[in-house]
Amino acid sequence: MTPARAIRAAMSEEIDALGLLCPLPVLRLRKRLQAIAPGQSLTILTDDPVAVIDVPHFCQEAGHRVVSTELLGPDGPARRFTVLKGAD
Repeated sequence: MTPARAIRAAMSEEIDALGLLCPLPVLRLRKRLQAIAPGQSLTILTDDPVAVIDVPHFCQEAGHRVVSTELLGPDGPARRFTVLKGAD
């Protein structure tokens, strides 16, 4: 199993932040990350154009890691970020 598939298999949650603008997607991500154990991952769906900057910046500052970013459609800013929680 590839590392990306192992991460997907271990994911427990997906945050739907579609339609929410900055800072709400990152605030929801932060809240959900507090509720999971280090080493677990989750995904966040967002169409906020600023999320491409905000999510990686938040993760770097908080000690988490964005392990993948996936564009959800050819015509818009919707993305799926997979985030691995770092040590508390």
